[in-house]
Amino acid sequence: MRGKKAKVRIMQPDIKYGSDLVTKFIKKIMLDGKKSLAQKMFYEVIEGGAKELNIEPMDFVNKVVDNLRPALEVKSRRVGGANYSIPMPVSPARQESLAIRWIVDAARMKSGDSFTNILRKEMIDVYNGQGAAYEKKLNVERMAEANKAFAHFKW
Repeated sequence: MRGKKAKVRIMQPDIKYGSDLVTKFIKKIMLDGKKSLAQKMFYEVIEGGAKELNIEPMDFVNKVVDNLRPALEVKSRRVGGANYSIPMPVSPARQESLAIRWIVDAARMKSGDSFTNILRKEMIDVYNGQGAAYEKKLNVERMAEANKAFAHFKW
């Protein structure tokens, strides 16, 4: 068990859009400390996706993350010698974190094209309510719904 609650770190908003959400995406995309490369890639992704859908880039990013926010998830609890998967509500900060992680991970799992194009296609798919990351969200919520009989073990 954790001794103390982790401190919440204050993030610097990104340079171009002044958004914490964009900063979180960039940090998730970044590999080997190459932040400028990750920034260039992400700006290209959101501008290309927004142009394809004829909307503003920040509206595009916000809608994508909102479409992926899970309301419930399952957590494992040990009760009387047995492990139960108990549905729990997800905090807003974790919802955002999971959404970003699922999009980037889904894009990294695919191959055949550049990461920028794959990520743009995945974000457009999520915007339209489909794609691998959106399926992940549906599976998590379906699992929580299936285990709602164990909700009374929540404490």
